[in-house]
Amino acid sequence: MDVLSEVLAVCRSERAVTARFALTAPWALRSDGLPGTMIRLSRGAPYWIGLPGQAPVQVQAGDLVMLPLGAAHTIASAPDVPATPFAELIARHADGPRDENPLVFSHGGGGAATEIFSALLWFSAYCRHSVFHLLPPLVHLRAAQLPLAGCLAATMQSLIVETLDRRPGWRLSAARMGELLLVDVLRERLGRQSALGQGWLRGLSDPGIARAIMALHRQPQRDWTVELLAGEAAMSRSRFAERFRALVGATPIGYLTQHRMALAAEQLEAGVLPPERIAEQAGYESARVFARAFRRWSGATPRAWLRREGARRAQMLALERREDGGDGA
Repeated sequence: MDVLSEVLAVCRSERAVTARFALTAPWALRSDGLPGTMIRLSRGAPYWIGLPGQAPVQVQAGDLVMLPLGAAHTIASAPDVPATPFAELIARHADGPRDENPLVFSHGGGGAATEIFSALLWFSAYCRHSVFHLLPPLVHLRAAQLPLAGCLAATMQSLIVETLDRRPGWRLSAARMGELLLVDVLRERLGRQSALGQGWLRGLSDPGIARAIMALHRQPQRDWTVELLAGEAAMSRSRFAERFRALVGATPIGYLTQHRMALAAEQLEAGVLPPERIAEQAGYESARVFARAFRRWSGATPRAWLRREGARRAQMLALERREDGGDGA
């Protein structure tokens, strides 16, 4: 029973912006945050990455770094080096036509060299709302501890080098690599109980709870009750409810609602189905009842949520075209 594959089957990376930075010590770069998921790897001298309010972490060659929600951060050859904003550096050092090439630049004081490869990816709404909130703002996979991560890092490095030549299909390849890296990150965390916290990922560690999660993922529109889900888990109702809440951090029906809303957000963003059909697929009898539930979940009406997410998507596309001179990848 591969529940992780079942849960992640609807996670898709839709777009990718790639970059390569050639940096020589001393150097430091600051990002105020990005509209997407950032994945980085490096070769050469180690560097440091820090998020506001957190101690800097040293990143070695071949390590994978993921910022699931594009958090503000600083990367540097040493923690005490004054940081230059990415926007300023891009304006001074970007090479090649902005609307045609992945981002490439050189920067630094001429010392120890670090080469950083990065991909900025836009994942689908379901993935953003049901997966990324389970992850910390910074995920660091060390190549020395995870041979598979090192292999994926080498593949990603080769992929980004290929994008510099604009080979056919490079954007799709980068997006699919992002999906593969996400699966690896989650699989690694699933293998370490101490890293799971609460959420459906921790629920997968219990076979009975995993069966219940898979059942409601397969039929989210079904009129589920705690009794029915307990039957899927082969547990008593009370034992199931207690175990589910302890592991997942929500009641079974509360989790079902969150899952339905994330799926509905995916459909709203796709813009293919009418509101009535989206409501039906989410298990609601009318678009009006669904809209009220969606507002409780997201803090906005479906229409306002679409406008907000559309603005974020437009920012991602602007980065892709290099028209805004923003932080870049």
